[in-house]
Amino acid sequence: MNRTARAFWLDSPGRGGIREVDLPEPGDDDVAVRSLYSGVSRGTETLVFRGGVPENQHAAMRAPFQEGDFPGPVKYGYLNVGVVEEGPAHLTGRTVFCLYPHQTRYVVPAAAVTPVPDDVPAGRAVLAGTVETAVNALWDAAPLIGDRIAVVGGGMVGCSVAALLARFPGVRVQLVDSDPARESTARALGVGFALPEDALGECDLVVHASATEQGLSRALELLTAEGTVIELSWYGDRRVALPLGEAFHSRRLVIRSSQVGTVSPARPGRSYADRLAVALDLLADPALDALITGESAFADLPEVMPRLASGDIPALCHRIRYDAP
Repeated sequence: MNRTARAFWLDSPGRGGIREVDLPEPGDDDVAVRSLYSGVSRGTETLVFRGGVPENQHAAMRAPFQEGDFPGPVKYGYLNVGVVEEGPAHLTGRTVFCLYPHQTRYVVPAAAVTPVPDDVPAGRAVLAGTVETAVNALWDAAPLIGDRIAVVGGGMVGCSVAALLARFPGVRVQLVDSDPARESTARALGVGFALPEDALGECDLVVHASATEQGLSRALELLTAEGTVIELSWYGDRRVALPLGEAFHSRRLVIRSSQVGTVSPARPGRSYADRLAVALDLLADPALDALITGESAFADLPEVMPRLASGDIPALCHRIRYDAP
């Protein structure tokens, strides 16, 4: 195997480049992987690119195979699908998912990769990390048959949650976003759609993923009495003000956080590996292809990332393609 690789690094906030790196010799319990695809979420990863990680969150925000430190230089990313070129016999030649940054080849412990099911295309498997977040959120939320549910925020995480909720029996699910273009995504996922001012109220459960103050306030407004907002947004270094002095107390509303860094306490017997395997199995559904809204070559990533961060490329998940050697 080629012992050199190319990796995308954030050199400083708003500016990145590709570096040549040397790979270690794989040990007996390692795998050497050649990347096929990686994914960029416009949420967390573009926030990192802009330098928006608060100093007191630098440790909590580290990706599993991150190199360097915030705000930069740093090699950051966590949605990678590749093929095992060297490693244990049961993995060699397999397509695998790994929480690895954007890099053409890499060496990691074999335990750090998860085989992609045969019925899940490699290009769709880059969504595994985000669908895993949605799985954890719904373990936290515990929706019930017949619930009236809104998902506020039609980004990558919100759309993943909506896609999974579409499979629940008897629920009313509405994706709420200020961008009318998200209506076609909602339709592809099999859920309803509304602009914030037109959203259906009296919700038993609202999942908030817009990462905006306005979105969280609207999520509270959409609840029925004693309803719950599951907060999935991460605001970086921004402060958020909420209208907690109006009907919040009299209606006994609840705001609960959900974060993928720990397995939901509602599933104490499940591991991180279990949760990721569930997400990969769910990706057999071709409807989830609606979450991949663009593709670029790895060599173009230094030019593409600023456009993703600025919104010039209006992406959910933007897929990065690694051309065959």
